[in-house]
Amino acid sequence: MQNVTDRTSNPFGMRPPFDRTPPGDRTAVFGYGDANADFHLIGDYPGRHGGAETGVPFTGTDSGRALQDVFRAVGFVSGPPAKPICENLFCSYIHMCRLPDGRTPTDEEYDDLERYFDAELRAINAHILMPVGEQATDHVLREYTTQRHRIDLDMAALHATEIRGRGFLIVPIREPTEWEDTEREALVARLEAILGRDYRQTKGVATTVG
Repeated sequence: MQNVTDRTSNPFGMRPPFDRTPPGDRTAVFGYGDANADFHLIGDYPGRHGGAETGVPFTGTDSGRALQDVFRAVGFVSGPPAKPICENLFCSYIHMCRLPDGRTPTDEEYDDLERYFDAELRAINAHILMPVGEQATDHVLREYTTQRHRIDLDMAALHATEIRGRGFLIVPIREPTEWEDTEREALVARLEAILGRDYRQTKGVATTVG
């Protein structure tokens, strides 16, 4: 079933539950991309992964540029870097609100936004979840798989692997600013391999395995 919306930014009209930014600043960096995507890229928060100036996740930072390069290589992204055109890709953060000086959210602030992220994730209903960095990966593994207790959160080891979740396939991504050697190529190869098979069967397979 497709979402009946042609909105690229904040397609479901999310409203942030709090505003702690100075007057006139952007309140939040909302989800952005193809609302019917099979692939969902999940970042941490705007202060880490960008978008304060553009309102678009994963823009204006080294991490964002590295990830855009990967998704351009597999055909998900085209157009200008500050306002990319996404096809089969949706991008969002587990904590969409901006905070003063780009600081890291507290545990309570992450908790405050958990239900908003979960609602958007389930509305997109992608097959493949791609959390970026330790915080997002930890959250996705805890909330959408039954395996977090037996997985060591070693992002170098988890990078570009496949983990079966509760109705999802999880592909963790190491923080791009920490990539070494062939980690970019490993991610491109993993995505191409998934695209090369009937990945839409992930929903049924993951439900039984995860």
